[in-house]
Amino acid sequence: MTDDGYDLQTLAVRAGTYRTEFQEHSEAMFLTSSFVFRSAAEAAARFSGAEPGNIYARFTNPGVTMFEERLAALEGAERCVAFASGMAAILATVMGLMKAGEHIVASRSIFGSTVQLFSNVVGRFGVETSFVSPTDPEEWRRAVRPNTRLFFLESPSNPLTEVSDIAAIAAIAREAGAVLAVDNCFCTPILQRPLELGADVVIHSATKYIDGQGRVLGGAVLGGKDLLEGVYTFLRTAGPTLSAFNAWVLLKGLETLPLRMEAHSRNALALAEWLSAHPGVARVLYPGLPSHPQHALAMKQQSSGGGIVAFEVVGGKEAAWRVIDATRLMSITANLGDTKTTITHPASTTHSRMTPEQRAAAGIGDGLVRIAVGLEAVADLKADLARGLGMP
Repeated sequence: MTDDGYDLQTLAVRAGTYRTEFQEHSEAMFLTSSFVFRSAAEAAARFSGAEPGNIYARFTNPGVTMFEERLAALEGAERCVAFASGMAAILATVMGLMKAGEHIVASRSIFGSTVQLFSNVVGRFGVETSFVSPTDPEEWRRAVRPNTRLFFLESPSNPLTEVSDIAAIAAIAREAGAVLAVDNCFCTPILQRPLELGADVVIHSATKYIDGQGRVLGGAVLGGKDLLEGVYTFLRTAGPTLSAFNAWVLLKGLETLPLRMEAHSRNALALAEWLSAHPGVARVLYPGLPSHPQHALAMKQQSSGGGIVAFEVVGGKEAAWRVIDATRLMSITANLGDTKTTITHPASTTHSRMTPEQRAAAGIGDGLVRIAVGLEAVADLKADLARGLGMP
């Protein structure tokens, strides 16, 4: 099925669907390591690329292809390459687009594992990274070098929900001859489409909202067909492959993504408003609140505020841990994007491998708590937090 002007909700259910000879209604799952050819000539044609088709499940699988095509339709991308996890997708982007001696400009407000990847993994292979403010485009301009090839940001950022001006940073990247990659994990294509704002590449941890129920790992890189050829070549050679089963789960997750993102956003806004009025909370960071520093930009780039709420508890780490430990309903886990609300202390979990100086530069204090708001009743979520915060 092609786009043909369908609404995102329709594409989420129908795009990229193929049926076998049995005409199954729910998409089939293809659990096989390899595919059989009708002749030696067909095998040769497949391996040479002269004939399209499946070869080996490390880099071709019909179920994975369906997931890739559906997600590409939602993002408005020419091509999608799926991976075993979101971090594998980010690694493949660097390995597929860059070489030793080149330079990355990245937001300093990105996932802790991404900071480690850029600083301590690809850095060992001669790719240097400069970290800059996610909200000041001029810092990006000043960080550009003659060998800069990649700009990388998250918007909204993890965990502070900072919103970057994607269009402005994309313009600077084009001037520098660099590719802009945007991690769209928090918004998904339902709330934000970075390619329409000028980005060249979109990256997803499909583990999060795309699955939506905390079941499987997955990742994806989306962009122009030619641009992603090197990313696909890295997948084919190195094999950080999305499994056929996980692809099927993620494909089914996409079917409800528009409905879930609407509900996550609605619940998150209500909870953020309640937290803003609580005396035990020093500040609340949620793009849908007028008090958010980039609220106007967020409402221009996104269709709603999303499902992530960060807040500073009065009393620092001890008070933050007390709030977390007092919860009975929320799941204490660093994952996000689940139907079940999750709560974590970023400084000691998702961003614990950063140095204290890096956390301070990123604005991640000891009193910060991040909540990925799920689909439970908001009144129950408020009561769960009130045990540790005290009644307002």
